[in-house]
Amino acid sequence: MPARTAVILTTYNRPDALAAALEGYLAQENARFELIVADDGSTAETRRVVEEYAARAPFPLTHVWQEDRGFRAGAARNRALARTNADYVIFSDGDCVPPPLFVARHVELAEPGWFLSGNRILLSAAFTKTVLAGRVPIHRWSTAQWLRAWLRRDVNRALPLLKRDARAVFRKRAPDTWEGVKTCNFSAWRSDLVRANGFDERYSGWGLEDSDLVIRLLHAGVKHKSARFAAPVFHLWHPENDRTQLAENRRRLDDIVASQRVAAIEGLDRYS
Repeated sequence: MPARTAVILTTYNRPDALAAALEGYLAQENARFELIVADDGSTAETRRVVEEYAARAPFPLTHVWQEDRGFRAGAARNRALARTNADYVIFSDGDCVPPPLFVARHVELAEPGWFLSGNRILLSAAFTKTVLAGRVPIHRWSTAQWLRAWLRRDVNRALPLLKRDARAVFRKRAPDTWEGVKTCNFSAWRSDLVRANGFDERYSGWGLEDSDLVIRLLHAGVKHKSARFAAPVFHLWHPENDRTQLAENRRRLDDIVASQRVAAIEGLDRYS
């Protein structure tokens, strides 16, 4: 079990969603972690939100900002990763609300030689608007409340809410799978992330920088362990991101799949 844990949240100009996510982290049953907001160039309103929650948080909460030069989530995460010496790092997004056991479950499932991938429950546009406008504490909702939301089609599925034992055999059934792994619900040992040189910042625009990292971790011999049915997040709706760079990002990803490279070409070492 890791001695020190960090949570890195990526955000960009969505202070209301970030506030909802931070409410979830303030309610964690395991508060023995630090939280770093990896800000991809937001305005001062986001900084004010972080400062407000830092004054309330029972854990260290810091804000790492970079200039707004388009979608550069990988660089934002690398900057945040360079700011922590935690043994274990949990990644999520500032529009993903965690239930109270989210951090505890990632810590419980952490195992040397493995990274973790959890799943998400998507909220509808209308329900997201209601949650944010009313500051609805969805992080504290019961399974019954979420099932009713699913019946109303406020969320896309309810199956991830079902709990499975941490030792369930399915958790290691796909150790070499990278498809479907998303950094909105992902964790790894910092030593493995350093060996992979973090995220490759050559990816510009939305898409596939998280898959690139996962493939390089697999190349390094780090295996995929599932955190499904243990640590979901509730993903607030947002419009689809600009995908004009997706074809170029796909080409880079195909190159990584065909290689055995471990270290990012433009990665974490830029901040060391």
